Amino acid sequence: MMVKRFARLFTIKTRFEAFLVIYAIAVGAVERGRHYMETYPGNSGILLALVCTGVVFVAGAKLLDSVRPEDPVPIPARSTPRRRISRNRPRRDPQHSAARSRVSRHTD
Repeated sequence: MMVKRFARLFTIKTRFEAFLVIYAIAVGAVERGRHYMETYPGNSGILLALVCTGVVFVAGAKLLDSVRPEDPVPIPARSTPRRRISRNRPRRDPQHSAARSRVSRHTD
């Protein structure tokens, strides 16, 4: 019981908590990028710093997607399936082809 209560402290439940975590990740990424720019002068340090800050966008998007609220009312399914629309050459409607004789070429 105590382990579950302790684990709930590390569960992100709201968007506000997600934004706090994203902020913490961003601060750490900027600090790491600054360290890379001091350690590797020139273009390689700048590239590593940009990669560090770019990871914040990926992690932030994943965090925000994970706490997105569900739709309160589900959309009901259609009772009849929709016909597929094709941009290809029009063909005979399969529903009406059985009414015509295959041998006769008579049209009204």
